[in-house]
Amino acid sequence: MAGVDIIATAMNGANAQFIAQLYAKWISAPHSVDPDFAVLFASLDDEARSVLTDASGASWAPRPAVFEVPEATKSAPPPTADTRAATLDSIRALMLIRAYRVRGHLEAQLDPLHLRQPRQHPELDPATYGFTSEDMDRPIFINGVLGHDNATVREILAILRASYCGEIGVEFMHIQDPAQKSWIQQRIEGAPWLAAFGPEEKTKILRQLTEADSFETFCQRRYVGTKRFGLEGGESTIPALHTIIETAAKGGVKEIAIGMPHRGRLNTLVNIVQKPLVALFSEFGGASAKPEDVEGSGDVKYHLGTSTDININGNQLHLSLQPNPSHLEAVDPVVVGKIRARMDMMGDATRRNAMAILMHGDAAFAGQGVVYETLAMSQLIGYRTGGSVHLVVNNQIGFTTVPAHAFSGLYCTDVAKAVQSPILHVNGDNPEAVVFAARLATEFRMEFAVDVVIDLVCYRRHGHNENEEPAFTQPIMYKAIKALKTTRALYADALAAEGSVSAEQAQAIADNYNQTLEDAYKGAQAYKVNKADWLEGHWSGLGQATEEDEQEEQATAAPLEQLREVGKAISTPPENFDINSKILRQLEAKRQMIETGEGIDWATGEALAFGTLMLDGHRVRLSGEDCQRGTFSQRHAVLIDQTNQNEYTPLNNISTDQARIEIFNSLLSEVGVLGFEYGYALADPSVLVLWEAQFGDFANGAQVIIDQFLASGETKWLRMCGLTLLLPHGHEGQGPEHSSARLERYLQLCAERNMTVCNLTTPANYFHALRRQLKRNFRKPLVLMTPKSLLRHKLAISPLSDMTTGSGFKYVIPEIDQIAAPAQVKRVVICSGKVYYDLLAERRERGIKNVAIVRLEQFYPFPARKLQAALAPYTKAEVVWCQEEPENNGGWTFVDRKIEAVLLAAGGAAKRPRYVGRTAAASPATGLARVHAAEQAALVNEALSV
Repeated sequence: MAGVDIIATAMNGANAQFIAQLYAKWISAPHSVDPDFAVLFASLDDEARSVLTDASGASWAPRPAVFEVPEATKSAPPPTADTRAATLDSIRALMLIRAYRVRGHLEAQLDPLHLRQPRQHPELDPATYGFTSEDMDRPIFINGVLGHDNATVREILAILRASYCGEIGVEFMHIQDPAQKSWIQQRIEGAPWLAAFGPEEKTKILRQLTEADSFETFCQRRYVGTKRFGLEGGESTIPALHTIIETAAKGGVKEIAIGMPHRGRLNTLVNIVQKPLVALFSEFGGASAKPEDVEGSGDVKYHLGTSTDININGNQLHLSLQPNPSHLEAVDPVVVGKIRARMDMMGDATRRNAMAILMHGDAAFAGQGVVYETLAMSQLIGYRTGGSVHLVVNNQIGFTTVPAHAFSGLYCTDVAKAVQSPILHVNGDNPEAVVFAARLATEFRMEFAVDVVIDLVCYRRHGHNENEEPAFTQPIMYKAIKALKTTRALYADALAAEGSVSAEQAQAIADNYNQTLEDAYKGAQAYKVNKADWLEGHWSGLGQATEEDEQEEQATAAPLEQLREVGKAISTPPENFDINSKILRQLEAKRQMIETGEGIDWATGEALAFGTLMLDGHRVRLSGEDCQRGTFSQRHAVLIDQTNQNEYTPLNNISTDQARIEIFNSLLSEVGVLGFEYGYALADPSVLVLWEAQFGDFANGAQVIIDQFLASGETKWLRMCGLTLLLPHGHEGQGPEHSSARLERYLQLCAERNMTVCNLTTPANYFHALRRQLKRNFRKPLVLMTPKSLLRHKLAISPLSDMTTGSGFKYVIPEIDQIAAPAQVKRVVICSGKVYYDLLAERRERGIKNVAIVRLEQFYPFPARKLQAALAPYTKAEVVWCQEEPENNGGWTFVDRKIEAVLLAAGGAAKRPRYVGRTAAASPATGLARVHAAEQAALVNEALSV
């Protein structure tokens, strides 16, 4: 059986497609295969069979305990040495072919600088499989693989090297879906791109390259010393983007959103998203626009975005470039969230009508964790968008860091393998290869609705910006760059040499575009800034908030009959639904609340807000870790059948003509998911979009989104957002990581009416705060410190009447108990959130009558007039600010001078409030229960002791 051992060894690690197909046929119908193969398969042991079938993706079946050799096989003569040798040749050839499919990219010619030599790999050497120089011209049976029934080793190698080791290197064999692998394989093998372009297409590519190249050259000449993070060295990016967009439009995409870093943004703005050159040049300093002509603070040119409507071969498409800061890759989830919102607005369940293009730098793609978080969301039910096309503009350097120091692994794109994305590496100095890869990638996305990556290997002709000297740190690289012609020049030379486009025609293309640039430059001198477009389209009808708007009473009450309709839905499980007995008791309690109109708790108030908004026609979207149930088992917005795991969402069963709510338990991500929800809220102002942190301080992991987008996006980029953050907050002795939502951090970000920050004490106020988000005529982010222990606190309840009448949201809640006459009150304690109930309970326990308690429900915008009205009766009282957070945390440093100003405005002498609370601490809370209890008792006692 030595021959069998050789065959089994040869099979090891092979992905012999036709052998696998024959084997599968033999398993089901032994007589249907050639007798020689039947004997071969019958002789293999189970280990060899499992290797072959596992590698090929075929279904494996163990050999029967008793294998019956087919009669035709029994009567056939035993295989001869020649037959076995031919079979071995076929298997070895298929192993070689599979090796190139897996590892051919290692020897691809990807580096336009020729500094990084292709990696030699023994599995790509025919000698590894026993082929010598004498075997190179012997025909081998390969059964249609590579388009041939028979081919010599020399022919096989020629096809494989052209397909996998040219200027496109493909990684796809890590994909588990056989259909996806086969799709790519069929379009790569034979290197069809080498003959894919006719003269007209070549001219088009040259024109696009010329526009990219000429724009950068013009800016370098006209705006010397100005930072613009140009695209020089990566000009093939522009033909790639054109191809992706055109291919997507042809496939039915109606809207594309682009997210990208700063490098190449200006080129993309004018040559892809069609921002007028004259407008861009005016921003370089050519226009005489007055500061008052521009709303907001503005941002540097290479952070800005724009949008346009374009027609591509009769296909209408809306194209936008999302503005974003220099926090590389933070924009990725924002763009994907925006696309998901557009799909939901269009009712696009197929995920084919909109698409994201995400552009990356090589170092950032490998180094920024949000890249993986965005990829990890790509196929999840609440976040899928049918796949994004990722274009990595691989400069082979990050700032001054070489790839060996920038990432582990072979490629900067290795992280994409985690979600089985195909990766197309392509030499940026071969524009036709780039265009082919871009088309293939987009077609793949349209076919399979998954992410795909293009790794465009290029270089950076200047330093990190135009004012730096790159030879300080990369002298060898920049010697090579200095000696290298531009991509456009190389391509023009190649086209002239082959007779596709003459040198004169190429020069005419350049001259025409350069004249366009010159004309725009002259026009920029008199260019006037047009009005901002931020309140058009889906945002039409909304306006900018004024100081009066921010403190104006909103009509947020709901009719009693509507509240009861919602209440009935959320407290009634469906028939024949095996509901958990503990949840059933909660639903019965809710039903009692609605019927009596008393005792509405936090979760019920929230559900009533959601439901009434839905009856008003507004969709609601809530996502976060474990938010369907709620971290504290308080929400149970999605019920689970205890028998069959079926889901039921009561809020989606209020009325036949209501809007819907979507509640998604997110992956364990903060920055990715919060960025996604921010993008969703940017796209559709009619939806209440909420993100809930499992505990409030978990939002720390999303600080970039909060600082750079949520807090400042309206001022920098004129983009409103109504996203609501729910951040569980309160000191209950649960330790540092489960106490503080870091209220102080949000307050430090507050200015120019950029967002609303609240720490509420009643379910009714929570109800009104949520409804207010959609009932006012502008949108602001809402940051809510939400409770933990108050979710079930016997005092933290509201009557239903507080939601049907009155002035709606209460910015300040004055004293509610019957205490001494105002003139006899010696102290007013101002507080916010949970500590109020600790103070209230202790005051009642001790029978204190000369201390009033005033609740500050909204920190920002600070309700000075309303606080002044609440304090007005207590003209002789001392004012104390009480908080349970340490002195350097919480609201104290924010409200200190604001309360002082309120007291001064009341007409009295200037006096400051006194602080009562925990002493300053590096950790936001103790993890020792006894210490917590002692601290809490002490601060409550100090606040109430006059």
